[in-house]
Amino acid sequence: MSTGPSTATANAILNAIGNATAYSIATPYLQLHTADPGAAGTTAVAGNATRKLVSFGVAASGLMSNDTAITWTTGEVDTSEDYTHWALFDAVSAGNFIMSGTVTANAVTTGDEFTIPIGDLDLTITPAA
Repeated sequence: MSTGPSTATANAILNAIGNATAYSIATPYLQLHTADPGAAGTTAVAGNATRKLVSFGVAASGLMSNDTAITWTTGEVDTSEDYTHWALFDAVSAGNFIMSGTVTANAVTTGDEFTIPIGDLDLTITPAA
C-alpha cells in the first residue's frame, strides 16, 4: 500500500466537494510507525505508540504544516527502533484512521526524545498548475 488518505477520508473530501457536506477533523492525533501503516493505519505501530495531538496552520498552495512542535519525551520513547512512517487519527486511542505518510527514517534509542519541529509535518494536495 502506498501512503495517503484512508478510503473514508477520500470519500468525505469528495462528498464535501460534490455534495456540499461538511468535513473536518476537530482533533487530529499523530502516531509513529516503523513501516507502512497499511490501509487501516494499524500495521507496524512503533513501540512508542503514544498518539500526539497535532495543530496545523491554515492551508496555502495545497500545503498545510504543523504549527507547533510534536514531541515524544524520554519516558515515551521506550524502544530502540527506526521511525519511518506516521498515521493520523481522529482520537487519542481507537478512533478513525485519517491518512498516513512517510518521515525520513529516524533511529531512536530507548530514553531518547523525538521531536517533529514546527513546519516539518506537511500535508499536501498537489494543485493543478
